[in-house]
Amino acid sequence: MHSRNGHLVLSVMIGMVTGMAYGEGMTHLDLRDIRVGGELGQRIDATISNNLMVLDADGEFLKPFRERTARDGYVGLGKLIDAAVRFAAYSGDPAVLERKRHLVDTIISLQEPDGYIGMFEPGSRVWSLWDIHEMSYLIYGLTTDYRYFQEERSLAAAQKAADYIITRWGAEPSREPGGGSITVYMAVTGLEAALLALHNASHEQRYLDFCVNQRELANWDGPIVLGRWGQIQGHAYAYMARCLAQLRLYQLQPAPQLLVPTRRALDFMTSENGLAISGTCGQHECWHNTQEGAANLGETCATAYLIRLLDELLRMEGKSEYGDIMERAVYNSLLAAQSPDGRHIRYYTPQEGPRVYFDKDTYCCPCNFRRILAELPEMIYYRTADGVAVNLFVASNAELSVGDVPVRISQETSYPSDGSVLIQVQPEPAAKFAVRLRVPAWCAGMKVEINGAPVTETPKPGSFLFLDREWHPGDAIQISMPMELHLVKGRVAQAGKAAVMYGPRVFCLSRAKNPALESEDLHLITINPDTLEGPIPDDSVRPDGLACKVRAWRTTNWYPQAPEDWELVLTEFPDPHGEATYFHVPNPLDSRLRDDELAVRG
Repeated sequence: MHSRNGHLVLSVMIGMVTGMAYGEGMTHLDLRDIRVGGELGQRIDATISNNLMVLDADGEFLKPFRERTARDGYVGLGKLIDAAVRFAAYSGDPAVLERKRHLVDTIISLQEPDGYIGMFEPGSRVWSLWDIHEMSYLIYGLTTDYRYFQEERSLAAAQKAADYIITRWGAEPSREPGGGSITVYMAVTGLEAALLALHNASHEQRYLDFCVNQRELANWDGPIVLGRWGQIQGHAYAYMARCLAQLRLYQLQPAPQLLVPTRRALDFMTSENGLAISGTCGQHECWHNTQEGAANLGETCATAYLIRLLDELLRMEGKSEYGDIMERAVYNSLLAAQSPDGRHIRYYTPQEGPRVYFDKDTYCCPCNFRRILAELPEMIYYRTADGVAVNLFVASNAELSVGDVPVRISQETSYPSDGSVLIQVQPEPAAKFAVRLRVPAWCAGMKVEINGAPVTETPKPGSFLFLDREWHPGDAIQISMPMELHLVKGRVAQAGKAAVMYGPRVFCLSRAKNPALESEDLHLITINPDTLEGPIPDDSVRPDGLACKVRAWRTTNWYPQAPEDWELVLTEFPDPHGEATYFHVPNPLDSRLRDDELAVRG
């Protein structure tokens, strides 16, 4: 990973990983040792109380598995179980624990003697589309239950289900699940990751062997295919899910070719216009590079797996740039994929035009959203070989051990509403170790003080600031990140336009906040950069939220000589009523328009 003309070029090195070697890099803290507040904590809590705990688990999720009459379709029960397990571990709430137990106990009771654990009638099993996909996540969710709660029954059920798939597919190794209607890796999305997790939990070689031999995971070298056509080879979620499995296989059997598809995907997103400004990728589930932002932009599953892939790479390489993209994705596309009260979830989150919520709690996107929300606490702090790294700035606290020394670390902040962060470091007793702070790529002029004294090293945007010293109970790190409203230059389909950002957050325009625009075409708005004002407090999207103001013309009017037609209020991208993100500007070469620091080519 290196810079080109001041922008990021994200590439995984072949043969040797840059930064820390795999196995010597960053590792997750235990979910049970982390508590999250602020905006992310509110979202996590709302997902638990207003989504997980109120959805119809028996009627919508478990009923098809009781009946076992389906010939096609997908529910996502395994994804729900995986999320419920993590939320139970994180919250420790007895009601959440009981919901987790009910889901797990019921599916185990429905497993057939041969190991089948799906919802399909006997004649449609394994080879019908989505049956292996459904079973794969059930295996993964049950393995997660064993990981966090040491439930031997869950591990045994996961092994029986995996052995069922291995036996059936092994008997007809050339047969394709889905009958060739879509590419095989999409038809069985999640299978390799599930079997690798099961291998790690059970230490049984056959699960690893199946991934390497039958699935040829080490040899997969998928191209980036644009558009949705043919066998849907360009499916972004499935592609990144397989990249993630390759990186996890790399931990067990390092081989240069396992890194190639991940490098290809990230280079496509950051240097070939494949990443939207809201931190998501894909149009109608598939790779695209036009920067068009309407309708089916940003499948929630793709956003979730992009964040997962970035987390894996950050732990693998220790490079902060992955955290920069993660932060953009989390605070924009991911949070915009859910209603502010936590109840409803979107399949897509476009930047242009109306956004709609998905009409079910089942299926892939709602379930993958719950999963990634349950994983987010693990992405705030990481344990390093010599201390701890702070990746996401969010009100939170965590406990870990550095060597034999217990350490409590906490953050007080309203980020990204402002750039002030107070980090308390509490080792017992005093100890020497390193604290790494991610310096966001957007942030020039970060100031850092320890106990009121400025650090001597200048924080460099797009890197980790390394603070290695003897830490004492009560030591405080004060971070100040200058934040200002700024305009980001549009690319490709958005050429000649600009988006408004503040730190990592994008702003958007809604008719609900601007009733004068009710009958206007939002594509025909030209903003006056001279009038950009804010941010200002605004609670319409979230508590302690922000908005900004800008004056604008109808694009058909004789700007800039004509008086502006409106003073517009722009709200944060998660505004459920947001309909426009890019706006025409009078001078597309205005020096105030910045390039997107996460993209290397306009």
